[in-house]
Amino acid sequence: MDTPVPPRPTEPRIRRRDRHGRGMRGPIAPPQVPLSVTRADAFVDLVYDSRDRLERRWPQLSEVDFMVIEVPGFGRHDGPGPEADDGTVPLGRVLPAAGGHRDRIVIYRRPVEIRTKSRDERALLVHEVVVEQVAELLGLAPESVDPRYGQD
Repeated sequence: MDTPVPPRPTEPRIRRRDRHGRGMRGPIAPPQVPLSVTRADAFVDLVYDSRDRLERRWPQLSEVDFMVIEVPGFGRHDGPGPEADDGTVPLGRVLPAAGGHRDRIVIYRRPVEIRTKSRDERALLVHEVVVEQVAELLGLAPESVDPRYGQD
């Protein structure tokens, strides 16, 4: 005699214990600590930190869009020309306001990362590139934009 098989439940069972009977583990890290920050996210943070530092002295930077693009010439908003005038790969670029876009400063992530070995070096180089691009946009010398430019 065959016994009928009960129908499968439509919702999965909630496991209150793992297969060893110990219960579920707690969180890996506290909620206020990010589990992982990608290199790209860390780089964007460096660019925004630099922008924020300069914006205190130059409030008009609040009207400028800062962008991070992987490499020159391959971003949606990036114009043509992956090389600078001297044949080297640029670290940043100013894109003047046009076509409904505000002034934009683009920082190229991979060329900056390749030229640095540590996070501290990267932070210094990112700040130098941001200062140089802001100086170009404002028509000033980099030392005028940030008096500590080139001293680090």
